[in-house]
Amino acid sequence: MSKFAKAAYASEAQAGFTHRTAMEEAARCLLCHDAPCSTGCPAGTDPGRFIRSIRFRNAKGAAETIRENNILGGSCARICPYDRLCEEACSRTGIDRPIEIGKLQRYAIEQESIFKLKTLKAPEIKKAARVACVGAGPASLACAATLAAAGYGVTIFEAQEKAGGMLAYGVPPARLPREVLERDIDAVRELGVEFVFNTKVGRDIGVDALKARGFAAVFIGAGLWNAKLPDLEGAHLDGVWTAIDFLKNAANTGGHTGLAGKSAVVIGGGDVAMDCAATAKLTGAAQVAIYYRRTLEEAPANTDELQYAFSLGIPIMTNFVPAKLVGADGKLAAVEFIGRDGKSSASVAADVAVFATGQAPEDMAQFANLCLTAKGTIAADCGGNTNIDGVFAAGDAVNGGKTVVEAVAEGKLAAAEIIEWLEMTQGDNKGRVRPAGEVR
Repeated sequence: MSKFAKAAYASEAQAGFTHRTAMEEAARCLLCHDAPCSTGCPAGTDPGRFIRSIRFRNAKGAAETIRENNILGGSCARICPYDRLCEEACSRTGIDRPIEIGKLQRYAIEQESIFKLKTLKAPEIKKAARVACVGAGPASLACAATLAAAGYGVTIFEAQEKAGGMLAYGVPPARLPREVLERDIDAVRELGVEFVFNTKVGRDIGVDALKARGFAAVFIGAGLWNAKLPDLEGAHLDGVWTAIDFLKNAANTGGHTGLAGKSAVVIGGGDVAMDCAATAKLTGAAQVAIYYRRTLEEAPANTDELQYAFSLGIPIMTNFVPAKLVGADGKLAAVEFIGRDGKSSASVAADVAVFATGQAPEDMAQFANLCLTAKGTIAADCGGNTNIDGVFAAGDAVNGGKTVVEAVAEGKLAAAEIIEWLEMTQGDNKGRVRPAGEVR
């Protein structure tokens, strides 16, 4: 991979606000008393409040509001679908255009970093009960942060070697710079949350063993890491990838995908497909094209994601379904498509084909004797309660895969439910100072 391609892969795609442009944008805010933008945020990040702080040049107050309500405020500022959440609810929409809430949130978190502002700290009073969180993705990070802020000891068990879940392994750094994600994770650590990596709950340790170690409750926030290639001729060929494996390989190698000068075809029409196509292009692929089975209007990808793909010169061919993968000497050579009209067809030369056609949960029964839905996700109520007392779940493991901000919201709700459950079941859980040197 060339130095240019490596730099492009690691460089953020969109510039943020300067101090001046942030002040100008914040000044457009109507300072609504009811702040519909705040009710439009699933995680309760409260844009109405942090924009008010920015407007009055209180950078620390803005960052505190974001961090207290959404521990992943930096990451969400980059990848949240604002256009159909808080910005859609903005009162200025009916006047001219909504406030650019996402970019203002990004600005506030950048100020936190630039001036090394300390917005959160671990509570001095610790509760006796400890909680184990399975997975280090958005739902678990939000749940752990909420519990830790309330004084509970929390340990996150992660199967991978670093935290972030799909944020770390599935989102290209051009959309979410790694240093931004690391700052979010550091904010969780600063609350006293401990991390145990390269440990897969269900394989290396079971839920019962966690309870035997003294964890009063267990939260499961595992992501959708299971993806299968379609049942097509040639699916076994070298060069055929699932989206998860392709993006994870790029993340683990720092963008060394081996695509320099080669051609890639991405199948799918969602955000993940756009990320795969952008990753292929930014890591040196000479030609990249996206093929989607429906129309562009039906594509589930966020508008900004589509525009970013177009800005990179990536075409999107619609109404084509993959029919066959053609190989030569065990390697992919072409992908054959048929049109939805039953008449059209296309044969596209390709060294790599990436199927971004959906993700599924792993076997959730590995964690415990949990009740599952027909889709294989964990059956849990809105508070994260499962059929096992003391075991809670939320995020993609339950909802089947939604947005990061929704995973954060569900993680927070589960944490509130866990706190209520602990207060009812743990006799000495009202709070105590842990003696120095006591083993957690």
